[in-house]
Amino acid sequence: MSLPAPPAIQQLHHYAYRARDAEETRRFYEDILGLPLYHIIQSDYVPSTGEYCPYTHFFFRLQDGSFIAFFDLGDDQAAEPSPNTPKWVNHIAFRVNSVQELKDMKARLEANGVEVLGVTDHHIFNSIYFFDPNGVRLELSANTVDEFQMLQESKTAHARLAEWTKRKAQWRADRAAGKATAPLKPQQNDRPEFVKNRETTD
Repeated sequence: MSLPAPPAIQQLHHYAYRARDAEETRRFYEDILGLPLYHIIQSDYVPSTGEYCPYTHFFFRLQDGSFIAFFDLGDDQAAEPSPNTPKWVNHIAFRVNSVQELKDMKARLEANGVEVLGVTDHHIFNSIYFFDPNGVRLELSANTVDEFQMLQESKTAHARLAEWTKRKAQWRADRAAGKATAPLKPQQNDRPEFVKNRETTD
C-alpha cells in the first residue's frame, strides 16, 4: 500500500511547558517580553488521555501566529529539570529582527531583574539567554547572515550528521568492548575561539 506524501508542515503551532503560576508567567511573557495572552483552555480532564487533572492552559502569540503555551495545574509546582541533562540543553529560542533589538530586549530584561547571558556570537546569529519564572531556558536570536548564506550552510548538514552517526556507531562498539568511557566528541570544532580562550586562561 502506498502512503500519501507527508503534508507540508507550515510552522510551529505551539510549544507547551508547565507553569508554577499563571499570573507570574503572564507578567513575564506579556508585560516584559511583549507576547500577548491570546487564548485560555480550562478543564478538569485531559482530552487526549481522559485522565482527571484540572488545568488552565494558556497561550501567548508570536508575530508569525505561533504560540508558546503553559499549563498551570493549580498546585504551585514548576516542572523539575531533567536530572541527566545540563540546564542549558533544553530551551526554546525566539527570533527578533536585528542585533539592536536583541540588545534592547537584554536591557529590558535586566531592568526587570532578569539575569541575562550574552550577547553571544554564533557566527550566523547572535543570542541572549535567560530563564523564565518556571525555570524554562529561553534564547532570543537575531540572524547576522542572509538567506543565501543560510542555504549554503544547509548543503553540508546531512554529510556532517552522517559522519557523526558513523563515528557514534564505532564509539558504541568501543564502549561495549570497554575501550571507550568518555562521551563522543564531534569531529569538527565550529567554535575554536573558546578553545583558544580556555588555553590562555588555564
